[in-house]
Amino acid sequence: MSHYQPPFSITPAILNLVVEIGELLGHWSAQTGRASPLLRKENRIRTIQASLAIEHNSLSTDQVTALVEGKRVLAPAKDIQEVRNALLAYEKMPTWKSHRLTDLLTAHRTLMIGLVDNPGQLRDGDVGIFRDTRLVHMAPPASQVERLINELLLWLKVTDIHPLIAGAVFHYEFEFIHPFADGNGRMGRLWQTLILSQWRAELAWLPVETLMHYQQERYLPGFRDV
Repeated sequence: MSHYQPPFSITPAILNLVVEIGELLGHWSAQTGRASPLLRKENRIRTIQASLAIEHNSLSTDQVTALVEGKRVLAPAKDIQEVRNALLAYEKMPTWKSHRLTDLLTAHRTLMIGLVDNPGQLRDGDVGIFRDTRLVHMAPPASQVERLINELLLWLKVTDIHPLIAGAVFHYEFEFIHPFADGNGRMGRLWQTLILSQWRAELAWLPVETLMHYQQERYLPGFRDV
């Protein structure tokens, strides 16, 4: 049994949102059951483009679509590599369990190979998050990362709170820990999608990342202000 408990409280407003989202998902799921493979492909492309755009990737939805279709795209090599990695990671997502550290490391390796020196390895140095030149978050020391991420994954495995809440709490705590030297933002979004898809499989195809991108001015500061 996990003794670790993330610091959060469930308010009436949160419970009301869970109920509302559940009702909306019921209507959406009925339509998703009839969704064509083309619609799922389009949603996956929107997911990847939006998640990487938050990290300043320059590729448009049309360019990501072109890469999926095997066409040549004129763009920075790094941006193309990021998209190819993300396409593969989201394709592999159904094979991973959200509470397994080995799967978390494999996912990071898939997302970041060719982009960082040690993909799939927990960081061994201290990191901070800056906005311009201002430090907005100093992550826990590297010596604590393995313990913290294992505690968080164990909590995720045993918690009985609603997956909508568990996914959001995990996302916040993951970004607070900042377990990797780079790629934590895209990993957090991928893992929240995985958590939700293990609750309802159709959520693997819901492009939630597009909302995070459109509301980026609220999404990113939210990690600092909570």
